[in-house]
Amino acid sequence: MDIIPLQTRPIIETSDSKQKSYDSFVKLLAELRQRSIPEEQVSSINKDIGELNAMADNDKKWYKEMKKVRYRIVQRVSKELNLVPKNFYRNQWMALGMTIFGLPLGLVFSFAIGNIAFLGIGLPIGMPIGMAIGANKDQQAAKEGRQLDVAIGG
Repeated sequence: MDIIPLQTRPIIETSDSKQKSYDSFVKLLAELRQRSIPEEQVSSINKDIGELNAMADNDKKWYKEMKKVRYRIVQRVSKELNLVPKNFYRNQWMALGMTIFGLPLGLVFSFAIGNIAFLGIGLPIGMPIGMAIGANKDQQAAKEGRQLDVAIGG
C-alpha cells in the first residue's frame, strides 16, 4: 500500500506562507513514500489525507486542518517509527531549555540580586542551551539515518 497524494487547492496560491506549508507537507509525504513504513501507519496516514482531500475549498478551514494533519503525521511517525524531520529536536528542545534550564537560572539570579523581577533573565540563557542539545540530537538522528530530508515550519 502506498501513501495517497495530497490534492492541490487553488487557495494555496494566494499566499507565499500557505504555499511553503503546502510544499513542505507534500515533500514530507514524498519522503515517507521512500521509506519502508508498516501498513498500519500507511493506512492511518491515508485516512488523514483522505479526509483532508474530501474537505471543501474553504480557505481558512482547509489550511488550518492541513496544518493539524501534518502535525499529527509528524508526531505519529516520530513516536512510532523514530523518523524525524530536520530541526525536530532543536525546535522541541528550545522550549524545554527555557523551562528546564532558564527558569531555574532566572530564579537563582533573582534571589542573588534580591529582586524577583529578574526571574525572566534566565529564559534567554536557557534557550540556546536547549537548542544546542536539540541540534546534537538532530545530528545523531541524521547519522543514524532517522532524519527525513524535509523541514517542517509554521
